[in-house]
Amino acid sequence: MIIEFQKAAKYIEKNCSADDYSFFIYRSDEQQTRYAQNMITQNMSGVKYAVRLSVAYGNKTGMARINSLKEEDLKKMIETAQNIAKLNKPDPEYVPSAKKTKIPKTDNVSENTSKATMKDMVSVVKAVVDNAEDKKAFISGLVTKKINDFYMKTKNGFEGFDSSSEFGNSMTMADNKNKETKVERSVKDIKDYSVKKEIELLNSQFDALTTPKKIEAGKYNVILRPQAVLNFFSFLLYFFDRKTADYGISAMAGQIGKNMFGKNFTLLTKLDEKGLTAGPFSGDGVAAKNIEWIKNGVLNALTTDRSYAAKIKADPNFISNIIIRGGKATEEEMMKKVKNGLIINNFWYIRTVSNKKNEITGLTRDGISYFENGKVKHSVNNLRFNQIIHEATKNILLLGKEENMSSNVKVPTMLIKDFNFADTTTF
Repeated sequence: MIIEFQKAAKYIEKNCSADDYSFFIYRSDEQQTRYAQNMITQNMSGVKYAVRLSVAYGNKTGMARINSLKEEDLKKMIETAQNIAKLNKPDPEYVPSAKKTKIPKTDNVSENTSKATMKDMVSVVKAVVDNAEDKKAFISGLVTKKINDFYMKTKNGFEGFDSSSEFGNSMTMADNKNKETKVERSVKDIKDYSVKKEIELLNSQFDALTTPKKIEAGKYNVILRPQAVLNFFSFLLYFFDRKTADYGISAMAGQIGKNMFGKNFTLLTKLDEKGLTAGPFSGDGVAAKNIEWIKNGVLNALTTDRSYAAKIKADPNFISNIIIRGGKATEEEMMKKVKNGLIINNFWYIRTVSNKKNEITGLTRDGISYFENGKVKHSVNNLRFNQIIHEATKNILLLGKEENMSSNVKVPTMLIKDFNFADTTTF
């Protein structure tokens, strides 16, 4: 694949007359099996290209995109990007394209995933459909296998290539009356995907969906299962930009080196984390490295692109993968740690309330269970939360084991006290 990409890069080098350029190719080879109402509805496969060229005349920049590597399309892309740059106003934040740099070696492709067939994907569907029929329910979802390739070449000598694999399944089970819940997970290596384990989780969520009892807004102890942890803390990354912090736009302003987060919270990037992919370079030509962004509550670093890094004379960086360190506590131990609380399967419709506070809002989904004295009692209605992210980390009481939730994300279950729910719902 890289030979095809390099051929296209040589064409750009030969025909682009701009002072500077950065050339990008993203290629995705996907197979997907869609299912609904306990039957397969669609099998899809194909290769997609996303090709981009950014050019500069002095500090006047332009960009164009295509979805082909044909020379006639590359020619048109070059002309379009250059014409835009010539007409554009100067960019005060422009920096020259990345220079040649040493790129770390990463192990992002699983041979098992590469060799997975449509038969393997259909076997997953059969297992979840058989289970749904046993539960007298209906299942729908999407099984996906992807091999992704990314290539970057600049006029100043940077050249990078990365290939990664991903296998995943997203499934929703419902009785077409009042019970519906969803489970999803993707992994680098298909051998790390256990359809049995995912079905057990799906069934436990489904079985817990009794007729919801009314619960009011307020502060509750919560057990956030990994999918909820992923969706909640992924919004932390929206506030994780060094420039935004330095300009006083986010709550991170002036917090580097300080205990901004709870002592039980550690977030890092690790290039050789077992079972995870890690991009070896960023889209602006920054080599990846291991970084403990937050360690035991101390904020050590924020993401910094090449442009702002040059301005403040710092090293640029980026988040190559996401790991939130966990512990050894089980859900049973978490339920016994506090008198009562809620088990949250997932969040959605998450939005920013205040950048300066790191405050977000969102809704629960896929069922909430109320527990008391170490035992699950019944389901409750959904709730809307309003929560400052770093304040929530200060209330972490226990951490469960880490789980791979996507090909580049690993997070644990969390027990958090006094999680703030600002409003209730009718469903």
